[in-house]
Amino acid sequence: MEKTDVIDALAVLSQENRLDTYRLLVQAGPDGVSAGEIAAALGLPPNTLSFHFDRLRQAGLVTVRRNGRSMIHAARYDTMNALIGFLTENCCGGDSCGPAAACAPTIKSEKETIP
Repeated sequence: MEKTDVIDALAVLSQENRLDTYRLLVQAGPDGVSAGEIAAALGLPPNTLSFHFDRLRQAGLVTVRRNGRSMIHAARYDTMNALIGFLTENCCGGDSCGPAAACAPTIKSEKETIP
């Protein structure tokens, strides 16, 4: 991951609503979750959430796909793992003290989505 990409991702995540949104998407797993569910979980108006999704998408942190009338957003784990890797690549002077493994989410059942 390039330094400019890291700076962009960290800048986007430095806003409270975007960080909360991203954390919910990571928790939801690779299947993602609808924008409406996230709006309800965070108490955000849809137009505000749409703005935050645009910023997260521009930074390469999320994907979006249409499912009928719903927009389904999902975290990009490859980008998240690259960001974590960049931040920890020189941890402990290059010794392997960083995260043992990259995040590899499991697919959740429909009942295990956002509370």
